[in-house]
Amino acid sequence: MAAAFNFSRHPPAIAAIRASVLVPLVQELDKNHGKTDVLLACHGVLRSQLEDPYAFVPMARYIAIFQEAAEILHQPALGARLGMSFKPADIGPLGILFSASSTMRLAFQRLSRHVVALQGATSAGLLEEGDNLIWSYKLEDPRMWPRHQDAEYSIAASCQLVRSSFSASWRPVEVHFEHSAPRHKADLQKIFRAPIVFSQSGNRIVMTKADADRLYRNEHRDLTAILERHIGDLVTDKVDRDSLREQVLSIISIYLGHKPITVVAIASELNLSVRTLQRRLSDEGTSIRDLIRDYRSEIALLHLRAGATGYARLADTLGYADSTVFWRAFKRWTGAAPSQLDLADNAERLS
Repeated sequence: MAAAFNFSRHPPAIAAIRASVLVPLVQELDKNHGKTDVLLACHGVLRSQLEDPYAFVPMARYIAIFQEAAEILHQPALGARLGMSFKPADIGPLGILFSASSTMRLAFQRLSRHVVALQGATSAGLLEEGDNLIWSYKLEDPRMWPRHQDAEYSIAASCQLVRSSFSASWRPVEVHFEHSAPRHKADLQKIFRAPIVFSQSGNRIVMTKADADRLYRNEHRDLTAILERHIGDLVTDKVDRDSLREQVLSIISIYLGHKPITVVAIASELNLSVRTLQRRLSDEGTSIRDLIRDYRSEIALLHLRAGATGYARLADTLGYADSTVFWRAFKRWTGAAPSQLDLADNAERLS
């Protein structure tokens, strides 16, 4: 499938995560399972979504896939093990910014501030406690449970970011997890090289202030400024969570070009009945059909402004069967064929 365009770069209003986060997990499944696509399909995710660095998948589906993969592979420490092979480049400009930071404290401050560029409905932050600095990570939705594979993966990946960016021999003072102690506790202690405390209120890395504030490098100010700006461009302003329209548009942005968009599928993602979804959208003066049309027209305009001439590829991106179907739809929106449209004069009409 075609990759999504810039319009879908921003984190959706519903809890979602960059689809590319699933790539290491899929590679592990491909090596040891052989039915990766079946597992993905069972959770409503297509492999094509993983190929788009700006695509998102619903967080709940990502969590479920991770949990089930660990069971299928008989690897209870799968998340932590995959986290230990994590590299700064795996999270794009944010990982590079982390590795370019002068101190661990500054790196984690930036990670906390920009985590929304990677995933939604997540709280992350730093706090001081005596001689220690604590970095905390937690998914906000308590209904996403169990989720210990994500927790162990995220904390292990964060530790590995420190080791690859600052000191290979670094050890945290403690590691905390919100889930209860698992049977593979001993494996986790070998991975983290630190005491582990379970059944906590969140997932945390405890480090000394001395380690956190040690100067490892002088920053390249121009580089960090460029990275900060680029990451900021990936983060949209806060979305009104009460707007069903925005939530539906978020799901459309996830599905578009990857899987069919139906009222049943969208209602399922939002845990609403079809009738309730339709009624609430009607109260907001819109419908699923209107939102799909508006979103497609917005994407089409962005592509055409960028000089896109491959209508077959654009049709694929927009979820149409072929370029002829897209051509006819575009004429219904604008009264003109794409090649006849004066983009400068019609931008306001399509936006």
